[in-house]
Order: sequence, then C-alpha cells, then structure tokens
Amino acid sequence: MKRKKHRLLFFMLFIVFLSIMVVIAGSRKNVVRAEAQKDIAKNIIRFHVRANSDSEYDQQLKLKVKDAVVDFMQPLLANSSNIDESRQIIQENLDSIIEKAQEALQQEGADNEVTAYFENSYFPMKSYGDITFPPGEYEAFRIDIGKGSGKNWWCVLYPPLCFVEATHGVLPEESKNTLKNVLTEEEYNMVSAKPVKFRFKYLTFLNQFLE
Repeated sequence: MKRKKHRLLFFMLFIVFLSIMVVIAGSRKNVVRAEAQKDIAKNIIRFHVRANSDSEYDQQLKLKVKDAVVDFMQPLLANSSNIDESRQIIQENLDSIIEKAQEALQQEGADNEVTAYFENSYFPMKSYGDITFPPGEYEAFRIDIGKGSGKNWWCVLYPPLCFVEATHGVLPEESKNTLKNVLTEEEYNMVSAKPVKFRFKYLTFLNQFLE
C-alpha cells in the first residue's frame, strides 16, 4: 500500500516537474522568437491595403487598388538597394501613389477618399511560397480606402516580394537571394524553415505551452 502511495506521489511530482520545465522552455522559446522577429522586421517594409468595408463590392475595389499601386511601384522599387532607399522612393512618390489608387477607384465608379502613410502595425504569420514571416510588429506602408474598416490585403514591399508569384509553393531563387542579402544567415534560416511542432499525446494540457 505504501509503495503504491509512493509511486503515486512520485508520479505527481514528476508531472509537476515536467509541467514547470515545459513552461520554462516555452517561455524561453517565445522570448527568442520575439527577439528574432524584431531583428527581421528591421529589414522589412510590409504593404497594407485596407478596404472601406467588408462588402463584396468594397473588397473588389481593394483588389483593384492593390493591383494599380503594385504595378506603379514595381519599376520604382526594382533597383532599390536597401530599406532606406525604398522608404525614400515611396515617400517621394506618395502623391502619385494616391493618385493611382484614386484612378483605380474612379474606373469602377467609386469616389472613396484614399489615404496613404507609414506606420508600425502587427501582422500575423504569413507565407510567400516557402518563405514564412513570423508574427509581430512591422513597418508598413498602408493605404486606407474610405473608412478603412474592411478586411485587408498585404505583401512585402522591401524586399520586393509583392512583385513575384510563388509557383508550386516555392518562392523564386532571385527573391530568396534578395532576402539573404538583407537578413543574417540565422534570420533567413528562420523564415525559410518549416516550423516543427512537438505535441504531447497524452498530457495534452501541456501543449498550450508549446505554442
């Protein structure tokens, strides 16, 4: 009887110890991941287009604006060598960018106001082919259509991933090389590696600490 109690007590202590270790490991992992994301974000400009509303019409207008602005900015940013130069090019062409967006709206019979500006905002995890950017705060060039309260579309302006199509789930080598030039080897490995997730089969309550 005493042996059973001792075994039960040992098992309970083991579970408590394991839980503590998992929590500590999960916390450390989150800290490392957050710091790495901040380093990556220093070299990235996201592009954020927010629709007037979530109506089907406004969502279609959002895509029209996105296409027009991306087509306009592609040649402007094609030869940009760094993030500061890209930011400067966008700022210098801000009025023209807004004009292109408004023209796209007018072609669809819409007269929504367009505003464009830089901001820091949170982005969820996003994949472009086989490259995945971690969630976190990034600098973004944002365009709001009308109230800007609808669902948004986003991509990466620098390095210029907005201007490539990932076929078969793989980003072109040229785009990967651009990323390699602006990120450290460790940072590039982070965005190019597929995340591996470990899960407890029986002690499922511990899985929340592995997220």
